[in-house]
Amino acid sequence: VQLVESGGGSVQAGGSLRLSCAAFGYTYSTYYMGMGWFRQAPGKEREGVATINSDGVTKYADSVKGRFTISKDNAKTILYLQMNGLKPEDTAMYYCAASHLTIATMSPTGYNYWGQGTQVTVSS
Repeated sequence: VQLVESGGGSVQAGGSLRLSCAAFGYTYSTYYMGMGWFRQAPGKEREGVATINSDGVTKYADSVKGRFTISKDNAKTILYLQMNGLKPEDTAMYYCAASHLTIATMSPTGYNYWGQGTQVTVSS
């Protein structure tokens, strides 16, 4: 499975962006995969932002609850992250990931496939 992110960019605080992650390869299997969005700022560890199980159950980091929404279009095998109310501290490289497990985890170690990342920069 190959994952390709898009949708990053530069916005002012309070703005919105929608990230997309398209899956290529054995896309039939992505229907059963837990998937997630992660981010990594310079000098910091990669952290979980939002995850979605194969059954659609979602989970969010406390720092993004109420502002970010993760969703998945199984027919098109695309994962989305709608980001509203962006803050400067949201600035990071954002990655999507897919796991062989149906239940997604907020830990980066639980994933088998990663995209190349898309940069999000929020200015104050």
